Amino acid sequence: MFESLGDRIQGVFKELKGEGHLTEYHLDSALRQIRLSLLEADVALPVVRNFTARVREKAVGGKVMQELSPAQEVTRIVRDELVLLLGGQKEDLLLEGRPAIIEMVGLQGSGKTTSAGKLALHLKGRGRYPLLVAADLSRPAAVSQLKTLGRQIGVPVFEPGEGRDAVAVAREGVTEARLTGRDTVILDTAGRLHLDEDLMNEVRAVTDAVHPGEVLFVADAMTGQDAVRSAAGFAAALPLTGIVFTKADGDARGGAALSVVSTVGKPIKFVGVGEKPQDFEPFHPDRMASRILGLGDVLTLIEKVEAQVDASTAEKMADRARAGDFTLEDLRDQLRSMKKMGPVSGLLDLLPKGGAFKSLASTDAVDDSSLVRIAAIIDSMTPDERRYPQVLNGSRKKRIAAGSGTTVAEINRLVKQYQQMRKLMKAARKGVRGLDLSRLPLPAPRG
Repeated sequence: MFESLGDRIQGVFKELKGEGHLTEYHLDSALRQIRLSLLEADVALPVVRNFTARVREKAVGGKVMQELSPAQEVTRIVRDELVLLLGGQKEDLLLEGRPAIIEMVGLQGSGKTTSAGKLALHLKGRGRYPLLVAADLSRPAAVSQLKTLGRQIGVPVFEPGEGRDAVAVAREGVTEARLTGRDTVILDTAGRLHLDEDLMNEVRAVTDAVHPGEVLFVADAMTGQDAVRSAAGFAAALPLTGIVFTKADGDARGGAALSVVSTVGKPIKFVGVGEKPQDFEPFHPDRMASRILGLGDVLTLIEKVEAQVDASTAEKMADRARAGDFTLEDLRDQLRSMKKMGPVSGLLDLLPKGGAFKSLASTDAVDDSSLVRIAAIIDSMTPDERRYPQVLNGSRKKRIAAGSGTTVAEINRLVKQYQQMRKLMKAARKGVRGLDLSRLPLPAPRG
């Protein structure tokens, strides 16, 4: 969502890298480029003005750290202001009451029903027992869509009976949750193609009837400033507690996300980052600001790995690597684990754009299709060929290429990369054995 904005702002910092100290001329030039970058990203003009004014005030009036270069100093200030613009601190859901009630509101087509299902799966992963309530009676397919999502993620759906209205469905859904021991109710309410009085009256009536602890406005990131205006309309009529942005994995310019918090005064709590039910993440302002500035988001990457990779399996694979027994079968298993964590491009976006990660984060050679082809090559080998690639000769490679739909050149490239990986692992193992442990700082003994 912030890719083009991040590229523009990172370009500003590159221009400052060669300067010895920060002057007013450099600051004016940097702020001019940042202002243009934000406006091109569809950030609201008043928000841009306030943002650049605060950056200028801090850069001119604040004490510059002696150990920082001009580029680093401006990066630090811009990052701090971006964090504030995106909401400051991460805001958790308020899950009070038995059951806790969450109401999803928004315009039709914003991804409200899908987000309700994704949120239910997210809460299920946190040990909650959610119930989805189909209170969107305006769109004919809304109830069936929610039921399909519920079956897919293993969460029950309370559907309306004949002749019920949205208020009655919401009340009965909350009662059903109490009777069945469900601790969380997620209400999928009606939407419209645009704001109108009928929509607001219905959603307001549902809110007054069940008193939800959370009222989340679902916004399509692709709609830009329209999403901000819609959020403002809902905030004027309902006690909104947060924002959910959908389609954050698309080519939206990100201006809505940077404008909505300051315009509406409500935090972004979740973002949808894909089409699958698990593609739903809590929103961290500090991490997103770092990603925009090319500083990476290693914490989110670690969380993805911990959520999808079995700890005991990972430990066994690490032991095999340390022992020099890393085979092509192990490489295939690692590729399968990576696929569970989402698109490779999304994982690379979490890496810093500089230093040791520069070539990896910017490469176009690593993508989902290349991982699929690598796995196909390995699957087309015999067990002995996977364990002992040195037995591969010309005829074997032709057979593998025909079986995997690849070429002999791709097989040669994979084998070469695998051999390089093994060499690196052996070198690392020798380095660990050669360490002088007496020079390492050891922790003080306990007790």
